[in-house]
Amino acid sequence: MNAILFEQVHANADPILRDAGLAVERHAGAGDESTLPRAVRDAAVLGVRSRTQLRRDALESASRLLAVGCFCIGTDQVDLAAAAKRGIAVFNAPFANTRSVAEMTLAEIVALSRRLFQKSAELHAGRWDKSARDAHEVRGRTLGIVGYGHIGSQLSVLAEAIGLRVIYFDIARRMPLGNAHSLPSLDSLLERADIVSLHVPATPETLRMIGAAQLARMKPGAVLINNARGGVVDLDALAAALRAGRLAGAALDVFPSEPQGGAADFDSPVRGMANVILTPHIGGSTEEAQASIAIEVAEKLVRYLAHGSTSTSVSVPEVDLPSLRDDQLRITHFHRNVPGVLRQMHTALAELGVNINAEYLQSNRELSYVILDVDRAAPASEVERRLAAIPETIRLRLLGPPTTAGSAAA
Repeated sequence: MNAILFEQVHANADPILRDAGLAVERHAGAGDESTLPRAVRDAAVLGVRSRTQLRRDALESASRLLAVGCFCIGTDQVDLAAAAKRGIAVFNAPFANTRSVAEMTLAEIVALSRRLFQKSAELHAGRWDKSARDAHEVRGRTLGIVGYGHIGSQLSVLAEAIGLRVIYFDIARRMPLGNAHSLPSLDSLLERADIVSLHVPATPETLRMIGAAQLARMKPGAVLINNARGGVVDLDALAAALRAGRLAGAALDVFPSEPQGGAADFDSPVRGMANVILTPHIGGSTEEAQASIAIEVAEKLVRYLAHGSTSTSVSVPEVDLPSLRDDQLRITHFHRNVPGVLRQMHTALAELGVNINAEYLQSNRELSYVILDVDRAAPASEVERRLAAIPETIRLRLLGPPTTAGSAAA
């Protein structure tokens, strides 16, 4: 089997994949029309970051593709529904960049409060302005964190350590860390915070959750930081608030539409504003975060390939499986979630005289994933033939010694 990795996935992934028997092929750039079709058609594993787009039309030709590793946090670049329909497990590393994003956000808080980017630009232009006007210490100011998950709570701890008062809002009940205080609504946070930092996922509920009405509720002279998802902020409304002088500044690392190549043009309603820090989606782009992501995602891929475990997959039902024993053959079967499939599987195995030692099942509305552990002596080729013939089968794999196991896809 082979793994094709795009976008300079960190080299830590390679030995993990190779030790599992995968031949690793690398492409420095994102997958495009010249490289992606062959990769999707021929690879057992694809590794991507944020710029390679795996859409429905590409995945429809994925006859051999077993899994996709998103060596990043988000999975917006993959059509997860299309992957699920083909029994393709998609994995990511949702928390590996937590510290990197939190640290960058803290740096932006200080930079905006002290107007560091503006002062630097002025000095580069030959203007020496030593004025303290509109420059503030962060100590004693109030940071409002929207989304108190892994990144938001980590930022909370770091911010409090340098003297910021922390308030937060989350739709889920979250235990406060340190002296942070939970607020009952987004509006109440916006009205009290000197700095608002967004750390929410991309959902229908968070799309443009910060628009003109919300910006109008913010304190005059407050700043806004978005290191979450590009669609969370209405950039036209933000640009208007900045031009009007209502907000003192902003920092944006994510955008509704992001260039897909390093040389691609970038534009935004806030481009060119001196009091706005713009960065090209680099919140998690540290050597430490990328090294950690490479290990985490590669290990998830290998565990799925070797044992069938789909724990933490974002596309298929999650089943956390024990390691496969040497004396057993493991049957992994994705099928359409309709009545009667388990009966067909059980009947086929019973007719072959195969006893089931363990059975695991997890389903959603569309897809079921069943795993059967049977004796190693089971007739693997006949088991594979009979189960692959079940009309509802989407993807079938037999895991075990190489001489007795194979794989099939409907």
